[in-house]
Amino acid sequence: MQIKGLILRARVEFVKEHFGEESWNKVLASVSEEDCQILGDMIVTARWYPFEVGERLDRAIVDILGGGDDRVFEEIGMKSANLSLLKVHKSFLTPGDPQAFMNKADMIYRFYYDTGHRDYNETGPNSGVLSTYEAETFSVADCLTVVGWYKEALEMCGARNIQVVEEECRARGGTCCRYRFNWEM
Repeated sequence: MQIKGLILRARVEFVKEHFGEESWNKVLASVSEEDCQILGDMIVTARWYPFEVGERLDRAIVDILGGGDDRVFEEIGMKSANLSLLKVHKSFLTPGDPQAFMNKADMIYRFYYDTGHRDYNETGPNSGVLSTYEAETFSVADCLTVVGWYKEALEMCGARNIQVVEEECRARGGTCCRYRFNWEM
């Protein structure tokens, strides 16, 4: 499975912005030489990269900067949403209509991942369930970035007090990755 460079770039920018260049250098020094070459070069946001590079980067960030706490990835997901939705993928946003945005979930998924699919089912006027199926690779960190990304995107569409509950996760033994979203307008 491959991921877009935008995902990697968001992580790099997040680390530099929140922890500083020296911390980024520590993260970079902790990954393999091959990963270091990919991450040290200019990451092309529209290019496909191996999912495993991102997974190893995620583990290094958690170990070195997060003190073992995976929750830092929700913040990285929010940063990624800002990078993509305020620029190149701005057309995905539907200000004032979070449900319309969420209904684009599978189309959006295909811009960032090359295998699997995602669906969204409305459960009420301000709620729904987002599920990811058949992704070849998966990780707790990636799921947390999805949560952060969608929370930030929903806020950009006008939602407030967004609540997300991860109901199932493949990285934790589930058959899919499923998130229940609720918000206020």
